[in-house]
Amino acid sequence: MTEQRHILHIDMDAFFASVEQMDNPKFGGRPLIVGGNPEGRGVVAACSYEARKFGIHSAMSAAKAKQRCPQALFVRPRKERYKEVSMQIMEIFRRCSPVIEPLSVDEAFLDITENHNTIKEAADTAEHIRNRVFNEVGLTCSAGVSYNKFLAKVASDINKPNGLTIISREQAPEFLASLAIGRFYGVGKVTEKKMHTLGIRIGHDLLRFEKVELIRFFGKAGAFFYDIARGIDDRLVKPGRGRKSIGTETTFQTDILDLEQIQEVIHNLAVKVAQSLQQKDSSGTTLTLKVRYHDFSTVTRSITLPAPLSTLEEIIRHIPQLLRATDAGKIKIRLLGITVSNLSNQSKKTPVQMALPFS
Repeated sequence: MTEQRHILHIDMDAFFASVEQMDNPKFGGRPLIVGGNPEGRGVVAACSYEARKFGIHSAMSAAKAKQRCPQALFVRPRKERYKEVSMQIMEIFRRCSPVIEPLSVDEAFLDITENHNTIKEAADTAEHIRNRVFNEVGLTCSAGVSYNKFLAKVASDINKPNGLTIISREQAPEFLASLAIGRFYGVGKVTEKKMHTLGIRIGHDLLRFEKVELIRFFGKAGAFFYDIARGIDDRLVKPGRGRKSIGTETTFQTDILDLEQIQEVIHNLAVKVAQSLQQKDSSGTTLTLKVRYHDFSTVTRSITLPAPLSTLEEIIRHIPQLLRATDAGKIKIRLLGITVSNLSNQSKKTPVQMALPFS
């Protein structure tokens, strides 16, 4: 048995929308949507819990959201404001532990094993953090407390909003056995559907499979599924974790089909990504092309390289093969995006060169 750890996962409740409601009291208690123009081709970035009651969720088209809730208020995102509030929240976290791994502006893992001998003490600290966030910032958050990252993250979502959930080592087997497979970390919609075809609907069903079988079905992720079904997750909370990726995307006012136009847009996106990499002195080994079609179905195509890339020429060199793996030029497209991930601060410091569009 691994050493008993005490891990917290703190997740802000409807963060973007809650900041807007905090800054504008007239928005309080009303269905609020943060995102694009519902009269155009905007997309929901976030929404309040009042809006979620109407079946509205992030990544939904703003027009569809308005159809579901005509009385909803729409506001444009204020990224700088969200970052400002996030810094206040992270400072509260730092008072309780130096071992913090931010996952985004509104959630983080904390390892508070040191000076916490029992999970009850860890839960008390989680409650202290929640109170401090509310009293000092004015927002609510939910917390999960457990002995590993996977369980802490799942726990934080159970009693949202403004809740606290504890999963001890003793409680874990029963909890995992009844947990819906779609709630398992790393199980997205596609994997969930494949799990269902194998008769895997809850955690207990995973226990029927040997590790080698799950690896055969799901690749390396199969070994991870095998472990977490048994409550095993030895991943460490990594303090000072930096940005995982640099990317940009654009949504079109009108769906596009022309391949030359698509290539031109991708080239412009690549310029922005290369400039950001150079400014941050970063490079990455994984390049991803994101394509969202007119029906909102989305595909990503990625390539992981043996050497990191950081310049425009290096990005452009690999885009054609990713583009060929999509239906670009055959199906109308509403969004394109480029991301470089698996970053390191080992950029070759080559100046950004304006490469020619695709040949």
